[in-house]
Amino acid sequence: MADLLSTGVSGLLASQVGLSTVGHNISNVNTAGYTRQTTTFNARAPQYNGGYYVGQGADAISVQRAYSQFLTQSVWSASSGQSRASQYATLTASVNNAVSGSANLQTALDGFFGSVSDVANAPIDTASRQAMIGKANTLVATFKSLSSQFQQLDQQTNQQISAAVDSINSLAKSIADLNGQIQKGYAGGAVPNDLLDARDQAVSQLSQIVGVNVTQTSDHMYTVSVGNGQPLVNGTNATQLSTANNQYDSSRLEVVGPGGSVISSQLGSGSLGATFDFRTNVLDPARNQLGRAAIAMTDAFNKQSAQGIDLNGAAGGDFFNIADPAVFNSTANKGTGSVTATVADVSKLDASDYVMRFDGTNWSATTTAGVTVPMTGTGTAADPFVVGGLNVTVGAGAVAGDSFQIQPTRNAASTMSVAVSDTSKIAASGPLAATKGASNTGKGVLGNLTVTDVTNPAFNTPATITFTSPTTYSINGGAPQTYADGDTITGPGWTLKLTGSPAANDTFSVKPAGSASGDNGNALAMANVATKGVLDNGVTTVGKAYSQLIAQVGTAGAQANTALTAQQSILDQATASQQGLSGVNMDEEAANLLRFQQSYAAAAQVINTANTIFNSLLTAVQG
Repeated sequence: MADLLSTGVSGLLASQVGLSTVGHNISNVNTAGYTRQTTTFNARAPQYNGGYYVGQGADAISVQRAYSQFLTQSVWSASSGQSRASQYATLTASVNNAVSGSANLQTALDGFFGSVSDVANAPIDTASRQAMIGKANTLVATFKSLSSQFQQLDQQTNQQISAAVDSINSLAKSIADLNGQIQKGYAGGAVPNDLLDARDQAVSQLSQIVGVNVTQTSDHMYTVSVGNGQPLVNGTNATQLSTANNQYDSSRLEVVGPGGSVISSQLGSGSLGATFDFRTNVLDPARNQLGRAAIAMTDAFNKQSAQGIDLNGAAGGDFFNIADPAVFNSTANKGTGSVTATVADVSKLDASDYVMRFDGTNWSATTTAGVTVPMTGTGTAADPFVVGGLNVTVGAGAVAGDSFQIQPTRNAASTMSVAVSDTSKIAASGPLAATKGASNTGKGVLGNLTVTDVTNPAFNTPATITFTSPTTYSINGGAPQTYADGDTITGPGWTLKLTGSPAANDTFSVKPAGSASGDNGNALAMANVATKGVLDNGVTTVGKAYSQLIAQVGTAGAQANTALTAQQSILDQATASQQGLSGVNMDEEAANLLRFQQSYAAAAQVINTANTIFNSLLTAVQG
């Protein structure tokens, strides 16, 4: 009965392995990355016994994962896409929150221009003037607040980039270590299932940070590359990535591979790729658009202020201050050349950043995206390069290969300030004032005095309009001209509208406005800056520029949310397919547990039966 005993023992041992496997599955039902394991059984070779074969039981020959490399890699790919979409949507939402938050620029613009209109209604009222300065400071504070929020987001992207690189390096080392352990496991003659799961889980976590490409070698080790083919893991060796300051702007980080090569643009999918894409496609354009609006506001308002007269009789000065475009030299430059830039034509200023390059003979300009930009001039102070509304001057000393980055608008809003603190310095008065002669006897009434050309050589020459009859007049004794009720009288660089019927010898005068003038001509013009086309060749107002900012960020947010919904669906489908094969099903495991429990008990009964028969034989022999 030794054969029967051996058969029963084999069944007992096989069922025990099955029970252990089921127990392992049940214990790891909540373990991330765990793959369901199954036990494979084989019948032992039968024993020939006089014309027939008698079976000798069963053996558990392997414990295998319910695993599909195709389905697993599909999950990695989908996870990478979903993580990218999620990160992009989250970061874009933060920009949306900034532009739609309490620091609403449109409200500040409306408040400021409303205060300018109040000054126009009461040109010499100190309270109105003080309110205008207060509203100007509020406007500047709003520009700066939004700029500060964008800068904080930029710093947060740096922190996320640094943290992501640390995680990539840690996971790469873990995968390389697991490669070594798995190789040793296979060398021992068994499949190290749990180590394989641990490695796949590490790759899954890596795929959420950056897109991965995984191949398996003949010795069961993974070779992993990221992005557009950057090697990361080769056998038991892991490449370490690092971060470095951007070659132009030291305030932002880039990812570099071995040898210091910048690979930021090659990272593709995953949360890290999304962070760089967000910075390039959403954050930078938003910062540039905000700065463009600040420059447009400053330029348009200052130009109009310069056409007026303040309460002291002096020509109006700048009402706002703002910094010139920022220029950064590349850390790779070998020469000693320099580049400076100023805004020459706001109407041609767009939201691009530029790179100026020197080939040893000629300079060229492109956007940071690599698009060639038309450029005129020679780069001297007398004949600067004209690039996208900028005047660019280059100093001597550059050598072939040197380059410079120009950020015309990036941080402009953060440098904006109010230049006027003295209420008397507000140039509310027009440069000219019209008065009616004190001895006039007719019914002529002064209307609007409009400046048409401040560059006219005789613009500031006092003019006296003398009516020789109710229908004729001359200017400073010049040729007689005809007049009818409501006509506009034209002078050197100005026009004056009169109504009514003057009498003979009535006079009207137009002369430069004096100090403490109650004229509101320039205040009205400054208030009209709100509706004046400044940007995009004189089409876009400052307020519309801000609306464009809100629209572009809102559109990016909507697109990001749509992409996230799609990627989440793809991930859910891939995960469901993979888990359908590899996931632990508790109902199935409960059934298997009962099955192996019963087979174990039955095998034990076979052993007991063999023992009973054997004891009966011994008793019979002894008797």
